[in-house]
Amino acid sequence: MAEEIKKSRSLRDFGVRAISAGAIGVAFIGSIFWGGPFGLAVVVAVVGVLAALEFYAILRRERRLPNELFGLAAVAAMPFAAALLGTRGLTATVSALVIGSLAWHIIFRQVRSTDTAVTVYGAVYVGFTLAHLVLIRELDAGAELALATVASVWVNDTFAYLVGTSIGRHPMAPHISPKKSWEGFIAGTIFTTGVWVAVGYLADTGLSLGWLVLVGLAASVAAVVGDLAESRLKREASVKDSGTLLPGHGGFLDRFDSMILVSIVTYYMLVFAGAK
Repeated sequence: MAEEIKKSRSLRDFGVRAISAGAIGVAFIGSIFWGGPFGLAVVVAVVGVLAALEFYAILRRERRLPNELFGLAAVAAMPFAAALLGTRGLTATVSALVIGSLAWHIIFRQVRSTDTAVTVYGAVYVGFTLAHLVLIRELDAGAELALATVASVWVNDTFAYLVGTSIGRHPMAPHISPKKSWEGFIAGTIFTTGVWVAVGYLADTGLSLGWLVLVGLAASVAAVVGDLAESRLKREASVKDSGTLLPGHGGFLDRFDSMILVSIVTYYMLVFAGAK
């Protein structure tokens, strides 16, 4: 009986997660195909600001005092800077963030070095990384590549969760994320790589099959590292979820912890593969 209740709860949780993910998916897919780089920048900016807000809230529990005004402004600006000026725009935005944060640090004596560091790190960790999804959208076959990036994260999360909760027996990082298993990781990697292989057949990316396989493998590893990094952050602050805005997922940082790292890793993998 207990085992049946556990399975029932797992299926119910998965259903709630799927509905939340579906709603977000509509926003991403619509902006990727019909909004262009600036439409996608709007979605990324909203997601980034909400995720960064949760990040700063977690760090305040650790008695850090980040400057949310600087951090959130930078996070909101980064996707639009990427859409308008590419990597130069991102560099300029990060530079402005660093300069502004240093000035804030100098002017106000109560501000500690850790506060300034957290301010800059939070914006870079969330905003700078996610803004690379906009850079992917601006590549040749950018719509298909951006969709594949988003889809690979969803597929990785879905199949790692399904396989991990059903047959997962070997914990990957028990002290950070006890429910994450090697079986789930292998399943997520297989299906994530499958997404990128499918892109090679369905879209004219100009990339070889071998490179697409490498992109899929790198994306899968990045997804797990991103997830574990956020789990470690929450564990240090003794919080279960980063927020409560997304049913079945917790907060925006919980939902996009994998995409944060996958976006930047995938972009550079595609560039190294020859995408322009």
